[in-house]
Order: sequence, then structure tokens, then C-alpha cells
Amino acid sequence: MDGIDAALVRIRDSGEDTEVQVEDFICREYSDDARNLLLSPSALNTASLSDLNFLLGQEFSAAVFDLLRKAALKTTDIDLVGTHGQTVFHNPPSLGQEVSSTLQLGEADVICEATGITTVGDFRTRDMAAGGEGAPLIPYVDYLLFSGTGKNVIAHNIGGISNCTLVTKKLGELLAFDTGPGNSLVDSVVRLASGGERSFDEDGTIAGEGSVNKDIFRRLMKNPYLDIEPPKSTGRELFGERMAGRLFSLAQKKGVSLPDLLRTLVEFTACSIVSAYERFIYPRADVEEVVLSGGGARNPVMVSRLREKLAPTRLCLSDEYGIPADAKEAVGFAVLANETVCGNRTNVPAVTGARDATFLGKISIGKNTL
Repeated sequence: MDGIDAALVRIRDSGEDTEVQVEDFICREYSDDARNLLLSPSALNTASLSDLNFLLGQEFSAAVFDLLRKAALKTTDIDLVGTHGQTVFHNPPSLGQEVSSTLQLGEADVICEATGITTVGDFRTRDMAAGGEGAPLIPYVDYLLFSGTGKNVIAHNIGGISNCTLVTKKLGELLAFDTGPGNSLVDSVVRLASGGERSFDEDGTIAGEGSVNKDIFRRLMKNPYLDIEPPKSTGRELFGERMAGRLFSLAQKKGVSLPDLLRTLVEFTACSIVSAYERFIYPRADVEEVVLSGGGARNPVMVSRLREKLAPTRLCLSDEYGIPADAKEAVGFAVLANETVCGNRTNVPAVTGARDATFLGKISIGKNTL
């Protein structure tokens, strides 16, 4: 929710022959109207949710036009738009509810109609319809990007939620799952503390001034999600505004300063990541490198703690592989959109728990029709 990421990507071929070149990238802020609605999606009525779906489609379209202006291109220069959408609800099978579902807003038909470009969106629902978690979906892309390195690599994205992929030489050996919170708790606490004036801790400046509160840290590390074995996924329903609100109130009651609370949350995120590696990944493979992406990769406090805790394993940013850390997820869904129109199945059942490999995404045919 820090903004709308849009990447301009040149893709050649598909499947294991895919070649990816990132040409440009922007992050466009949400309008105040959209951000305010997204802060509490569970409180919205049916009409508001329906309107928000179209409003986000308009905002995603505006991001496309902003990116094209920056790159000095026209809509007719573009073959395809891939859009993940904004997740407002995610209830995967691992939570054990009677019905599993997921909902991403940002109507692809609105984007298609505004831009005239064929658009692929709503990638998660087909995997969940096949009994999968609907997440993570980027592991297929991670395999295409990193399997040729000849090394066992963990591709780790720290967005709102933190997710990792173990990449070896074989697609069937992929292991991927959400490790827990990424930036979601830190960002939510910053919004609460600033009355909405700030949306994140830029460069980890506030957290860098604090110390870990051991009591709150111990409570966080007892979260049951950390003990669930993959396949598993999570979202802001667990590690979002409600948890952040409880933690913020607890910190005020205990006299814990904002820097100390944010430093504790950064430590929790880093330790939950390393714990996930130790429990679920290291027993499977000797990992030679961790490739970091997402907004958390730009937080020096987070990166420093991960580098210390993972040593001697090398930690680098995806920038070293030609994929800007901020752009990685957007690039990933561009690749998935390309795979969809090329007729390739891109969920990985061993990762999501789906019954079968299947096609992901729905296609809105534009004026270019492909």
C-alpha cells in the first residue's frame, strides 16, 4: 500500500527460454480517496467495494500512462499489461476455514478500456479454485530468473508480506511460502503514530534510533503462523492494521517509545525470516546466496540485521541481476502475464498446494488484440 508499482519490461520468448529486460519503473502514490478506503476494506459495504474495484482500475491505468510518459512511449508501443491488483482479502486453505477465497481489486477491464492494451489480471483465484493457497505466485518467475546461476538461491521479497523461494536447478524442487510480515506492521504503526501523515519509516530512520523491547519481541515470535509448515500464505488479515493497532496500544500502555516499537518490529521480521530458513529451507538444500527485493530491501536496518543473522551466506539485492529491488514484483506479474497469453501453466502445485498445474489470470482483450 505504499503505492502502485509499474514496470516497463521487454520480454522475449516464454517458459524456460524467457529473457527479461527491465527498461523503466515508477511508483505512483494512491489518491487519498483510494488509500483511505483501502485502510479498512472489511468495513466497506458492497457498493463501496464495487466502486473501489473500478476506482483502482482507473488509478492503475493512470500509472500505465505515467510510465509511458516517462519512457516517451505510446500505448500502441505496448503489447500487454499484467496487473496483480490490490489484495483486500485473503483466506487461504491453510487457515482451515470452511470456505477459502481471495479478492484483489483493480478491474482489468477498466485498465483495458482506458489504455486499449490487452490486460491480464486476477492471477490468484485459479490456483485457489484448484485447492491451492493462491500464493506465492512469483516462484515460477524466480525460477526463470535465477535457476541459471548454477547456485542454490533464496529469492526473498519483503513487501507488505514477506515471501521466499528456494531456487535450485529443477522446477520441481521449488519451495516457496510467506514467512510472515514484511513491511506491513511497521508501515501501519507509522501511519497510526503520525495520524496518517507518514506511511512508512523512510530509510529505517526511526527504527534505527530504537532498541528491541524483549517482552514485545517474545510475544511476536510466539505467533502460531510461524510454526505452520509450507505450503502456507498469509496477509494483512493477520499481519496488518488490527495487529498493528494492538501493538501500538500495548506500547503506549507500557511506555515503549515509537523508535523502540519499530526497531522491535524490524527485529521480528528479520528473525521470522531467518527462523523460516532454518526450519523449512536449510534441511532441504545448502543455500549459497539470498537475493533480496521489495521495499524492505531499501530499509538499511532490516538489511543489516538480515546480513548479520545470515552470515556467512551472501546477501545481495536483485539489482545485481538487473532487476531493481523495488520493481521485482511488478516485473514478476509482467512475466506471468506473458506466460498466460503464451498458454503456459504458471502455478507450482508443490508450492501452493494446488491439485494441478493450471493457467493463471483472466484476459481482457484490448484494441491491439494480440
